[in-house]
Amino acid sequence: MTLAAHSSPFAIPAPRALSDSELARLIDAIGDVPFSTDRARVKKKSLDFYWYSPVLKPRMADLRGDIVVTPRDETDVLRVVAACSELQVPITVRGAGTGNYGQAVPLAGGVVLDMIEMDKVLWLKPGLVRVQAGKLMLKLDREIRSSGWEQRMFPSTKRTATIGGFVAGGSGGVGSVTYGVLGDRGNINAARVVTCEKSPRVLELRGEDTRAVNHAYGTTGIITELEMPLAPAWPWRDVVVSFNGFAKAAEFAQQLALSDAIVKKLITPIAWPVPSFLPRLNERLPDGRDIVICMIAAPSMQGFTDLVSQHGGEIVHDVDAMAVEDDPSSVLPLYEYTWNHTTLHAMKVDKSFTYLQSLFPAGNSLEMVQHMIDTFGDEVPMHLEMIRYAGQTITCGLQLVRFTTEERLDEIIAYHEAHGVAIANPHVWTLEDGSPDKTTPPDQNRFKHEADPDGLLNPGKMRGFTPAAA
Repeated sequence: MTLAAHSSPFAIPAPRALSDSELARLIDAIGDVPFSTDRARVKKKSLDFYWYSPVLKPRMADLRGDIVVTPRDETDVLRVVAACSELQVPITVRGAGTGNYGQAVPLAGGVVLDMIEMDKVLWLKPGLVRVQAGKLMLKLDREIRSSGWEQRMFPSTKRTATIGGFVAGGSGGVGSVTYGVLGDRGNINAARVVTCEKSPRVLELRGEDTRAVNHAYGTTGIITELEMPLAPAWPWRDVVVSFNGFAKAAEFAQQLALSDAIVKKLITPIAWPVPSFLPRLNERLPDGRDIVICMIAAPSMQGFTDLVSQHGGEIVHDVDAMAVEDDPSSVLPLYEYTWNHTTLHAMKVDKSFTYLQSLFPAGNSLEMVQHMIDTFGDEVPMHLEMIRYAGQTITCGLQLVRFTTEERLDEIIAYHEAHGVAIANPHVWTLEDGSPDKTTPPDQNRFKHEADPDGLLNPGKMRGFTPAAA
Protein backbone atom coordinates (compact mmCIF):
# COMPACT_ATOMS: atom_id res chain seq x y z
CA MET A 1 0.00 0.00 0.00
CA THR A 2 1.47 3.35 -0.97
CA LEU A 3 1.22 6.10 1.59
CA ALA A 4 -0.14 8.51 -0.99
CA ALA A 5 -3.10 6.27 -1.75
CA HIS A 6 -4.46 5.20 1.61
CA SER A 7 -2.24 6.40 4.43
CA SER A 8 -1.71 9.84 5.89
CA PRO A 9 0.10 12.02 3.33
CA PHE A 10 2.94 12.71 5.71
CA ALA A 11 5.46 10.60 7.57
CA ILE A 12 5.27 10.20 11.32
CA PRO A 13 7.81 12.72 12.64
CA ALA A 14 10.34 11.61 15.20
CA PRO A 15 9.02 12.79 18.59
CA ARG A 16 11.05 15.36 20.46
CA ALA A 17 11.89 13.91 23.86
CA LEU A 18 11.42 16.24 26.80
CA SER A 19 14.68 17.59 28.18
CA ASP A 20 15.63 16.78 31.75
CA SER A 21 14.69 20.28 32.82
CA GLU A 22 11.32 20.17 31.05
CA LEU A 23 10.53 16.81 32.62
CA ALA A 24 11.54 18.12 36.05
CA ARG A 25 9.25 21.15 35.65
CA LEU A 26 6.36 18.89 34.64
CA ILE A 27 6.88 16.54 37.58
CA ASP A 28 7.00 19.50 39.95
CA ALA A 29 3.80 20.93 38.46
CA ILE A 30 1.74 17.71 38.79
CA GLY A 31 2.58 17.42 42.50
CA ASP A 32 1.54 14.15 44.15
CA VAL A 33 -0.20 12.67 41.10
CA PRO A 34 1.36 9.19 40.62
CA PHE A 35 3.82 8.95 37.72
CA SER A 36 6.62 6.80 36.37
CA THR A 37 9.62 7.48 34.14
CA ASP A 38 10.82 3.88 34.26
CA ARG A 39 11.79 3.09 30.68
CA ALA A 40 10.20 -0.37 30.60
CA ARG A 41 6.91 0.92 32.02
CA VAL A 42 6.85 3.92 29.69
CA LYS A 43 7.47 1.65 26.71
CA LYS A 44 4.70 -0.76 27.73
CA LYS A 45 2.18 2.03 28.26
CA SER A 46 3.13 3.78 25.00
CA LEU A 47 2.15 0.90 22.72
CA ASP A 48 -1.06 -0.84 21.71
CA PHE A 49 -1.78 -3.55 19.14
CA TYR A 50 -0.59 -1.39 16.23
CA TRP A 51 1.53 -4.36 15.12
CA TYR A 52 -1.57 -6.04 13.67
CA SER A 53 -0.71 -3.84 10.69
CA PRO A 54 2.52 -4.57 8.79
CA VAL A 55 2.28 -0.98 7.53
CA LEU A 56 2.16 0.58 11.00
CA LYS A 57 4.52 -1.87 12.69
CA PRO A 58 7.81 -0.41 11.42
CA ARG A 59 6.53 3.16 11.73
CA MET A 60 5.37 2.94 15.35
CA ALA A 61 7.70 0.41 16.96
CA ASP A 62 10.06 3.02 18.43
CA LEU A 63 7.50 5.64 19.48
CA ARG A 64 7.36 6.39 23.19
CA GLY A 65 6.00 8.89 25.65
CA ASP A 66 8.34 10.52 28.14
CA ILE A 67 6.38 9.80 31.31
CA VAL A 68 3.36 7.77 32.40
CA VAL A 69 0.96 9.62 34.70
CA THR A 70 -1.81 7.69 36.46
CA PRO A 71 -4.57 9.96 37.82
CA ARG A 72 -6.59 8.69 40.76
CA ASP A 73 -9.55 10.98 40.16
CA GLU A 74 -10.74 13.89 38.09
CA THR A 75 -8.91 16.40 40.28
CA ASP A 76 -5.65 14.68 39.29
CA VAL A 77 -6.63 14.88 35.62
CA LEU A 78 -7.28 18.60 35.90
CA ARG A 79 -3.93 19.20 37.55
CA VAL A 80 -2.03 17.22 34.90
CA VAL A 81 -3.83 18.92 32.03
CA ALA A 82 -3.20 22.39 33.45
CA ALA A 83 0.50 21.60 33.81
CA CYS A 84 0.78 20.16 30.31
CA SER A 85 -1.08 23.10 28.79
CA GLU A 86 1.16 25.58 30.55
CA LEU A 87 4.33 23.75 29.48
CA GLN A 88 2.98 22.72 26.04
CA VAL A 89 3.53 19.02 26.66
CA PRO A 90 1.49 16.55 24.52
CA ILE A 91 -0.94 14.16 26.22
CA THR A 92 -1.98 10.75 24.93
CA VAL A 93 -4.88 9.25 26.90
CA ARG A 94 -4.71 5.49 27.43
CA GLY A 95 -7.28 2.94 28.55
CA ALA A 96 -5.95 -0.63 28.42
CA GLY A 97 -4.11 -0.25 25.12
CA THR A 98 -6.18 -2.89 23.30
CA GLY A 99 -6.68 -0.78 20.15
CA ASN A 100 -5.46 -2.19 16.86
CA TYR A 101 -4.18 0.75 14.83
CA GLY A 102 -2.09 2.95 17.05
CA GLN A 103 -4.88 4.99 18.64
CA ALA A 104 -2.98 5.08 21.94
CA VAL A 105 0.56 5.32 20.56
CA PRO A 106 2.00 8.80 21.25
CA LEU A 107 3.34 10.21 17.99
CA ALA A 108 4.83 13.27 19.68
CA GLY A 109 6.05 11.92 23.02
CA GLY A 110 5.01 13.71 26.20
CA VAL A 111 2.59 12.34 28.81
CA VAL A 112 0.85 8.99 28.57
CA LEU A 113 -2.22 9.51 30.74
CA ASP A 114 -3.10 6.06 32.07
CA MET A 115 -6.74 6.09 33.22
CA ILE A 116 -6.76 2.59 34.70
CA GLU A 117 -7.07 3.73 38.37
CA MET A 118 -10.30 5.66 37.70
CA ASP A 119 -12.47 2.55 37.89
CA LYS A 120 -15.49 3.18 40.10
CA VAL A 121 -19.13 2.48 39.31
CA LEU A 122 -20.67 5.77 40.46
CA TRP A 123 -24.30 4.70 40.34
CA LEU A 124 -26.58 2.08 38.83
CA LYS A 125 -30.23 2.60 37.93
CA PRO A 126 -32.62 0.33 36.00
CA GLY A 127 -31.17 0.23 32.49
CA LEU A 128 -28.49 2.86 33.12
CA VAL A 129 -25.02 3.04 34.69
CA ARG A 130 -22.62 5.88 35.51
CA VAL A 131 -19.00 4.74 35.58
CA GLN A 132 -15.48 6.15 35.55
CA ALA A 133 -13.61 5.79 32.27
CA GLY A 134 -10.94 3.39 33.54
CA LYS A 135 -13.38 0.65 34.57
CA LEU A 136 -12.55 -2.74 33.06
CA MET A 137 -15.52 -3.95 31.04
CA LEU A 138 -15.50 -7.49 32.44
CA LYS A 139 -15.56 -6.15 36.01
CA LEU A 140 -18.35 -3.75 35.09
CA ASP A 141 -20.54 -6.55 33.75
CA ARG A 142 -19.90 -8.64 36.85
CA GLU A 143 -20.85 -5.79 39.16
CA ILE A 144 -24.11 -4.94 37.41
CA ARG A 145 -25.32 -8.41 36.38
CA SER A 146 -26.71 -9.20 39.82
CA SER A 147 -29.10 -6.28 39.32
CA GLY A 148 -30.41 -7.85 36.11
CA TRP A 149 -28.48 -5.72 33.61
CA GLU A 150 -25.49 -6.04 31.30
CA GLN A 151 -23.60 -3.87 28.81
CA ARG A 152 -25.23 -3.53 25.43
CA MET A 153 -22.00 -4.14 23.58
CA PHE A 154 -18.32 -4.72 24.20
CA PRO A 155 -15.16 -5.49 22.21
CA SER A 156 -13.71 -8.98 21.92
CA THR A 157 -11.11 -7.70 24.42
CA LYS A 158 -13.81 -7.39 27.11
CA ARG A 159 -11.66 -9.14 29.72
CA THR A 160 -8.91 -6.50 29.43
CA ALA A 161 -10.48 -3.37 27.86
CA THR A 162 -11.74 -0.27 29.70
CA ILE A 163 -15.10 1.34 29.03
CA GLY A 164 -13.46 4.71 28.30
CA GLY A 165 -11.02 3.16 25.85
CA PHE A 166 -13.88 1.38 24.08
CA VAL A 167 -15.89 4.58 23.67
CA ALA A 168 -12.89 6.70 22.66
CA GLY A 169 -11.27 4.17 20.35
CA GLY A 170 -13.95 1.71 19.29
CA SER A 171 -17.10 1.79 17.24
CA GLY A 172 -18.94 -1.49 17.81
CA GLY A 173 -18.51 -5.09 18.86
CA VAL A 174 -20.26 -7.98 20.55
CA GLY A 175 -23.87 -6.82 20.87
CA SER A 176 -23.83 -4.66 17.73
CA VAL A 177 -25.99 -7.21 15.94
CA THR A 178 -28.84 -6.00 18.16
CA TYR A 179 -27.88 -2.49 19.31
CA GLY A 180 -25.86 -1.10 16.40
CA VAL A 181 -22.67 0.87 16.91
CA LEU A 182 -21.65 3.23 19.68
CA GLY A 183 -22.30 6.27 17.51
CA ASP A 184 -25.96 5.35 17.02
CA ARG A 185 -28.40 7.63 18.80
CA GLY A 186 -29.09 6.32 22.31
CA ASN A 187 -26.01 4.14 22.84
CA ILE A 188 -24.10 6.74 24.88
CA ASN A 189 -26.20 8.83 27.25
CA ALA A 190 -23.48 11.15 28.49
CA ALA A 191 -19.74 11.69 28.70
CA ARG A 192 -17.96 13.85 31.26
CA VAL A 193 -14.96 15.41 29.54
CA VAL A 194 -11.96 17.48 30.66
CA THR A 195 -10.74 20.03 28.13
CA CYS A 196 -7.05 20.61 27.39
CA GLU A 197 -6.46 24.27 28.32
CA LYS A 198 -4.37 26.19 30.84
CA SER A 199 -7.56 26.52 32.86
CA PRO A 200 -9.20 23.21 31.94
CA ARG A 201 -12.97 22.93 32.03
CA VAL A 202 -15.16 19.97 32.91
CA LEU A 203 -17.98 19.51 30.41
CA GLU A 204 -21.00 17.22 30.49
CA LEU A 205 -21.78 16.11 26.95
CA ARG A 206 -25.19 14.52 26.59
CA GLY A 207 -26.95 12.68 23.80
CA GLU A 208 -25.86 13.71 20.33
CA ASP A 209 -23.06 15.85 21.73
CA THR A 210 -21.20 12.72 22.86
CA ARG A 211 -20.28 12.08 19.22
CA ALA A 212 -17.56 14.68 19.69
CA VAL A 213 -15.54 12.19 21.73
CA ASN A 214 -16.74 8.81 20.44
CA HIS A 215 -14.13 7.09 18.24
CA ALA A 216 -11.93 10.18 18.32
CA TYR A 217 -8.82 8.44 19.78
CA GLY A 218 -8.77 10.89 22.71
CA THR A 219 -7.95 13.79 20.38
CA THR A 220 -10.93 15.94 21.34
CA GLY A 221 -11.11 15.68 25.12
CA ILE A 222 -10.33 13.46 28.10
CA ILE A 223 -13.26 11.25 29.08
CA THR A 224 -13.44 10.83 32.85
CA GLU A 225 -16.97 9.43 33.26
CA LEU A 226 -19.57 7.77 31.07
CA GLU A 227 -23.30 7.28 31.45
CA MET A 228 -24.27 4.22 29.44
CA PRO A 229 -27.65 2.57 28.75
CA LEU A 230 -27.76 -1.13 29.53
CA ALA A 231 -29.50 -4.24 28.24
CA PRO A 232 -31.40 -6.91 30.18
CA ALA A 233 -29.01 -9.60 31.41
CA TRP A 234 -29.74 -12.86 29.60
CA PRO A 235 -28.43 -16.38 30.30
CA TRP A 236 -26.30 -16.68 27.16
CA ARG A 237 -25.33 -19.82 25.26
CA ASP A 238 -22.07 -19.96 23.31
CA VAL A 239 -22.96 -21.86 20.14
CA VAL A 240 -21.04 -22.84 16.99
CA VAL A 241 -22.87 -24.06 13.90
CA SER A 242 -20.97 -25.73 11.05
CA PHE A 243 -21.91 -25.71 7.37
CA ASN A 244 -20.76 -27.38 4.20
CA GLY A 245 -20.01 -24.19 2.24
CA PHE A 246 -19.54 -20.59 3.25
CA ALA A 247 -22.49 -19.36 1.18
CA LYS A 248 -24.79 -21.50 3.36
CA ALA A 249 -23.13 -20.18 6.52
CA ALA A 250 -23.49 -16.56 5.40
CA GLU A 251 -27.13 -17.02 4.38
CA PHE A 252 -27.92 -18.56 7.77
CA ALA A 253 -26.13 -15.72 9.53
CA GLN A 254 -28.12 -13.14 7.61
CA GLN A 255 -31.44 -14.82 8.35
CA LEU A 256 -30.54 -15.19 12.02
CA ALA A 257 -29.66 -11.50 12.19
CA LEU A 258 -33.07 -10.67 10.69
CA SER A 259 -34.96 -12.94 13.12
CA ASP A 260 -36.02 -10.31 15.63
CA ALA A 261 -37.71 -12.79 17.97
CA ILE A 262 -34.45 -14.68 18.54
CA VAL A 263 -32.41 -12.81 21.17
CA LYS A 264 -28.74 -12.76 20.14
CA LYS A 265 -25.54 -10.94 20.96
CA LEU A 266 -23.12 -12.26 18.36
CA ILE A 267 -23.24 -13.72 14.82
CA THR A 268 -19.85 -14.39 13.24
CA PRO A 269 -19.49 -16.38 9.98
CA ILE A 270 -15.92 -17.63 9.45
CA ALA A 271 -14.67 -19.45 6.36
CA TRP A 272 -12.40 -22.47 6.41
CA PRO A 273 -9.41 -22.66 7.04
CA VAL A 274 -9.71 -19.85 9.60
CA PRO A 275 -11.60 -22.08 12.12
CA SER A 276 -8.51 -24.30 12.23
CA PHE A 277 -6.54 -21.34 13.66
CA LEU A 278 -8.79 -20.93 16.72
CA PRO A 279 -6.99 -22.51 19.70
CA ARG A 280 -8.84 -25.10 21.81
CA LEU A 281 -12.06 -24.43 19.91
CA ASN A 282 -10.58 -25.97 16.74
CA GLU A 283 -10.38 -29.33 18.53
CA ARG A 284 -14.19 -29.36 18.72
CA LEU A 285 -14.80 -28.39 15.08
CA PRO A 286 -15.10 -30.63 12.01
CA ASP A 287 -12.28 -30.24 9.48
CA GLY A 288 -13.01 -28.44 6.27
CA ARG A 289 -16.32 -26.88 7.30
CA ASP A 290 -17.25 -23.23 7.60
CA ILE A 291 -18.74 -22.03 10.87
CA VAL A 292 -20.98 -19.40 12.42
CA ILE A 293 -20.13 -18.42 15.99
CA CYS A 294 -23.18 -17.21 17.96
CA MET A 295 -24.24 -15.98 21.38
CA ILE A 296 -27.92 -16.82 21.84
CA ALA A 297 -30.16 -16.17 24.84
CA ALA A 298 -31.12 -19.52 26.38
CA PRO A 299 -34.90 -18.90 26.06
CA SER A 300 -34.39 -18.38 22.29
CA MET A 301 -32.64 -21.69 21.65
CA GLN A 302 -35.76 -23.41 20.29
CA GLY A 303 -36.21 -20.85 17.53
CA PHE A 304 -32.46 -20.89 16.92
CA THR A 305 -32.24 -24.67 16.52
CA ASP A 306 -35.23 -24.61 14.18
CA LEU A 307 -33.41 -22.09 11.99
CA VAL A 308 -30.23 -24.18 12.06
CA SER A 309 -32.16 -27.21 10.84
CA GLN A 310 -33.88 -25.21 8.12
CA HIS A 311 -30.50 -24.10 6.74
CA GLY A 312 -28.82 -27.51 6.95
CA GLY A 313 -26.38 -26.58 9.70
CA GLU A 314 -25.05 -28.69 12.56
CA ILE A 315 -24.55 -27.43 16.11
CA VAL A 316 -21.05 -28.59 17.08
CA HIS A 317 -20.52 -26.56 20.26
CA ASP A 318 -23.10 -25.42 22.81
CA VAL A 319 -22.07 -24.30 26.32
CA ASP A 320 -23.12 -21.91 29.08
CA ALA A 321 -21.40 -18.66 28.06
CA MET A 322 -21.26 -17.18 31.54
CA ALA A 323 -19.70 -20.34 33.02
CA VAL A 324 -16.98 -20.25 30.35
CA GLU A 325 -16.32 -16.56 30.97
CA ASP A 326 -15.84 -17.34 34.68
CA ASP A 327 -13.55 -20.30 33.92
CA PRO A 328 -11.94 -20.17 30.45
CA SER A 329 -9.51 -23.02 31.18
CA SER A 330 -10.95 -25.51 28.66
CA VAL A 331 -12.16 -23.16 25.94
CA LEU A 332 -12.26 -19.37 25.65
CA PRO A 333 -15.51 -17.39 25.68
CA LEU A 334 -16.65 -17.46 22.06
CA TYR A 335 -16.37 -13.69 21.74
CA GLU A 336 -12.60 -14.15 22.06
CA TYR A 337 -12.63 -15.99 18.74
CA THR A 338 -14.49 -13.17 16.96
CA TRP A 339 -14.01 -9.57 15.86
CA ASN A 340 -10.26 -8.83 15.93
CA HIS A 341 -9.45 -11.78 18.16
CA THR A 342 -9.93 -13.84 15.00
CA THR A 343 -7.07 -11.89 13.45
CA LEU A 344 -4.91 -12.35 16.55
CA HIS A 345 -5.34 -16.14 16.55
CA ALA A 346 -4.56 -16.32 12.82
CA MET A 347 -1.42 -14.22 13.25
CA LYS A 348 -0.16 -16.61 15.91
CA VAL A 349 -0.35 -19.41 13.33
CA ASP A 350 0.92 -17.42 10.34
CA LYS A 351 2.65 -14.08 10.90
CA SER A 352 1.94 -12.98 7.33
CA PHE A 353 -1.72 -12.38 8.17
CA THR A 354 -3.18 -8.94 8.67
CA TYR A 355 -6.77 -7.77 8.15
CA LEU A 356 -9.29 -5.33 6.69
CA GLN A 357 -12.36 -3.62 8.18
CA SER A 358 -15.21 -3.36 5.69
CA LEU A 359 -18.90 -2.64 5.29
CA PHE A 360 -20.57 -4.61 2.52
CA PRO A 361 -23.41 -2.86 0.67
CA ALA A 362 -26.78 -3.64 2.23
CA GLY A 363 -28.62 -4.41 -1.00
CA ASN A 364 -26.38 -7.22 -2.27
CA SER A 365 -24.03 -7.98 0.61
CA LEU A 366 -23.91 -11.76 0.28
CA GLU A 367 -23.41 -11.58 -3.48
CA MET A 368 -20.54 -9.14 -2.97
CA VAL A 369 -19.05 -11.33 -0.23
CA GLN A 370 -19.04 -14.25 -2.68
CA HIS A 371 -17.54 -12.05 -5.38
CA MET A 372 -14.63 -11.16 -3.10
CA ILE A 373 -14.13 -14.84 -2.22
CA ASP A 374 -14.08 -15.72 -5.92
CA THR A 375 -11.70 -12.82 -6.69
CA PHE A 376 -9.12 -13.21 -3.91
CA GLY A 377 -9.51 -16.81 -2.75
CA ASP A 378 -7.08 -17.88 -0.04
CA GLU A 379 -5.29 -14.51 -0.18
CA VAL A 380 -8.22 -12.89 1.69
CA PRO A 381 -9.93 -15.54 3.87
CA MET A 382 -13.42 -14.42 4.79
CA HIS A 383 -14.51 -13.45 8.31
CA LEU A 384 -17.77 -11.54 8.77
CA GLU A 385 -19.67 -9.94 11.64
CA MET A 386 -23.40 -9.24 11.43
CA ILE A 387 -24.32 -5.84 12.87
CA ARG A 388 -26.99 -3.17 12.86
CA TYR A 389 -25.81 -0.01 11.11
CA ALA A 390 -27.75 3.11 10.12
CA GLY A 391 -31.03 1.35 10.84
CA GLN A 392 -30.27 -1.76 8.78
CA THR A 393 -28.87 -5.21 9.45
CA ILE A 394 -25.68 -5.35 7.44
CA THR A 395 -22.63 -7.51 6.83
CA CYS A 396 -19.37 -6.21 8.27
CA GLY A 397 -16.12 -7.80 7.19
CA LEU A 398 -12.93 -8.31 9.16
CA GLN A 399 -11.33 -10.29 6.38
CA LEU A 400 -7.89 -11.73 6.92
CA VAL A 401 -5.27 -10.75 4.36
CA ARG A 402 -2.08 -12.63 3.55
CA PHE A 403 0.23 -9.64 3.40
CA THR A 404 2.94 -9.51 0.76
CA THR A 405 3.59 -5.83 -0.05
CA GLU A 406 2.04 -2.46 0.72
CA GLU A 407 1.30 -2.06 -2.97
CA ARG A 408 -0.68 -5.31 -3.07
CA LEU A 409 -2.60 -4.35 0.07
CA ASP A 410 -3.42 -1.07 -1.64
CA GLU A 411 -4.77 -2.95 -4.66
CA ILE A 412 -6.99 -5.14 -2.48
CA ILE A 413 -8.41 -2.12 -0.66
CA ALA A 414 -8.95 -0.22 -3.92
CA TYR A 415 -10.75 -3.19 -5.49
CA HIS A 416 -13.16 -3.44 -2.56
CA GLU A 417 -13.89 0.29 -2.66
CA ALA A 418 -14.40 0.24 -6.43
CA HIS A 419 -17.10 -2.41 -5.91
CA GLY A 420 -18.98 -0.46 -3.25
CA VAL A 421 -17.42 -2.10 -0.18
CA ALA A 422 -16.53 0.68 2.25
CA ILE A 423 -13.16 0.21 3.96
CA ALA A 424 -12.31 1.60 7.40
CA ASN A 425 -8.58 1.28 6.82
CA PRO A 426 -6.73 -0.19 9.84
CA HIS A 427 -3.32 0.51 8.28
CA VAL A 428 -3.31 4.26 8.85
CA TRP A 429 -2.95 6.43 11.93
CA THR A 430 -5.26 9.41 11.41
CA LEU A 431 -8.98 9.66 12.03
CA GLU A 432 -9.67 10.89 8.51
CA ASP A 433 -7.76 8.21 6.65
CA GLY A 434 -9.20 5.43 8.80
CA SER A 435 -12.77 6.54 8.16
CA PRO A 436 -14.79 4.91 5.35
CA ASP A 437 -15.53 8.38 3.90
CA LYS A 438 -12.00 9.73 4.64
CA THR A 439 -13.29 12.67 6.69
CA THR A 440 -13.54 13.72 10.32
CA PRO A 441 -17.09 14.42 11.53
CA PRO A 442 -17.59 18.21 11.67
CA ASP A 443 -18.67 18.08 15.31
CA GLN A 444 -15.38 16.43 16.28
CA ASN A 445 -13.29 19.02 14.44
CA ARG A 446 -15.33 21.88 15.91
CA PHE A 447 -15.15 20.46 19.42
CA LYS A 448 -11.38 19.96 19.22
CA HIS A 449 -10.90 23.63 18.39
CA GLU A 450 -12.94 24.50 21.48
CA ALA A 451 -11.55 21.90 23.88
CA ASP A 452 -7.93 21.53 22.71
CA PRO A 453 -6.99 24.77 20.93
CA ASP A 454 -3.23 24.07 21.09
CA GLY A 455 -3.62 20.55 19.72
CA LEU A 456 -1.90 18.82 22.64
CA LEU A 457 -4.24 15.82 22.81
CA ASN A 458 -2.83 12.86 20.87
CA PRO A 459 -1.24 15.13 18.25
CA GLY A 460 -0.81 13.75 14.75
CA LYS A 461 -3.98 11.65 14.79
CA MET A 462 -6.31 14.31 13.31
CA ARG A 463 -4.84 15.38 9.99
CA GLY A 464 -7.32 18.18 9.33
CA PHE A 465 -6.80 20.01 12.62
CA THR A 466 -4.69 23.17 12.76
CA PRO A 467 -3.78 24.50 16.25
CA ALA A 468 -4.99 27.99 17.06
CA ALA A 469 -1.47 29.36 17.28
CA ALA A 470 -0.67 28.16 13.77
